[in-house]
Amino acid sequence: MWLCGYVVMWLCGYVVMWLCGYVVKMKGFRNITGFFDRINDDFSWHTSLSGDKSLRLIKGEAVFRVSDLKLSNMNIAVIGTGYVGLVTGTCFAETGNQVVCVDIDEEKVRKLKSGVVPIFEPGLELLFERNTRQGRLQFTTSLEEGIKDAEIIFLALPTPPGEDGSADLSYVLGVAADLSGIINHYTVIVDKSTVPVGTAEQVHDILAKKLDQSLFDVVSNPEFLREGVAVDDFMKPDRVVIGAESKRARELMHRLYEPFVRQGNPIYFMDVRSAEMTKYAANSYLATRISFMNEIANLCEKLGANVDMVRLGMGSDSRIGKRFLFPGVGYGGSCFPKDVQALARTANHNDYDFRILNAVMDVNKRQKHILAEKIIKHFGGKLEGKTIAVWGLAFKPNTDDIREAPAITIIDQLLDAGANIRAFDPEAMDNIREIYGDRITLVNEQYEALIGADALAIITEWHVFRSPSFKVIRELLSTPVVFDGRNIYDVEEMQNKGVHYESIGRNVIRGVEV
Repeated sequence: MWLCGYVVMWLCGYVVMWLCGYVVKMKGFRNITGFFDRINDDFSWHTSLSGDKSLRLIKGEAVFRVSDLKLSNMNIAVIGTGYVGLVTGTCFAETGNQVVCVDIDEEKVRKLKSGVVPIFEPGLELLFERNTRQGRLQFTTSLEEGIKDAEIIFLALPTPPGEDGSADLSYVLGVAADLSGIINHYTVIVDKSTVPVGTAEQVHDILAKKLDQSLFDVVSNPEFLREGVAVDDFMKPDRVVIGAESKRARELMHRLYEPFVRQGNPIYFMDVRSAEMTKYAANSYLATRISFMNEIANLCEKLGANVDMVRLGMGSDSRIGKRFLFPGVGYGGSCFPKDVQALARTANHNDYDFRILNAVMDVNKRQKHILAEKIIKHFGGKLEGKTIAVWGLAFKPNTDDIREAPAITIIDQLLDAGANIRAFDPEAMDNIREIYGDRITLVNEQYEALIGADALAIITEWHVFRSPSFKVIRELLSTPVVFDGRNIYDVEEMQNKGVHYESIGRNVIRGVEV
């Protein structure tokens, strides 16, 4: 009985494996994401990696190459490997899709192919390495090669502000024109870049010049990624916004995003123009909160109030909430400045005076000068011969992005006043070096920046700056003076630190006078 049972089990296994091989050879699989991962985990004793890196499953006569199968859930192309494009492509690959990223920058593509991630974003390098190694994430400079099998093409292209502040769509519309000559099967074209309302219609019109309209749909799918936590934002989104007019496009987009919202967060389908407007409205509102709190902080200084207490009292109101109520030296980065400006220009082009947004931009521009003005005033209006240590150069923590960074405005103002600068940032040093060269001194460690400096200016609230040794600060600075542009230290605790301490919207802790 035992022998018969063994023989029967062996024969059943043989037949099942033979049938699997037959089905794969003759009909193929479309949705078997994870199948080979399970095979590899459970039956690693009969897998091997061939010279051409095609995994083979071998059992009796059932032999087939993974490279011959459609293993991915969907074929995705991402045009543009900037911040948004690289995060988007990597995260889609992480959920089992086959992703090809396209960029015209040959050197950048070469580095990506060799495993170099050109931006700093926590968690991205791990996903990038895994998905490139497993063949789900690839890179090319050829647009035709990159999109040949794509079911969905994401346009993640730069839309820099033009001279009048409006978004420059030349990259987006140029790629749309290129795509119109090479698409040969139904494809969803997705505007992932932040673009003005009506851009999807422009893309549609360009594609329709050469393509039958049955071959494509244009969708708006704005990104809501925060630099520093972009991978988490993508993998676990608060919401997904999709502007799509056709049922077919909506179904494809829902299928693509369904793995990201299994905890119940919503996918909002809407018309294309509303989706385009949603991104601008969200970023402009958040920028408005920041500028409003900076105005409150500046008034608190004049009235002798503590903006920290005001913030706590406001944020406890459920109608307001606690987010984006921290005053500082203004907002920066690639999104808020550009998007607020672009929305204001859109309003102007449509004969609407968006006065709040104009005020938000004016307040933010002025706020970037607040910290330098405090420093100059403290030293009697003269900085010649003074050295200012700077902690933080990126526009926010956990990124190396210095676009529109307040640190640049502050450093420029201090240099103009005659100061010398010794600066440190955990990630943004190379980027800032491209701007200043040897005009400022960049050091390798935060305390090294303090040696012989007359004051410390904290501009970016990196965690590494939150619990420093004030004993070391006092010893290394020529005069123990700290200017905190992000209010990262408790003003009451600073009473006993033995330093002159100035922050934003709070009382000055009097220490050393010059």
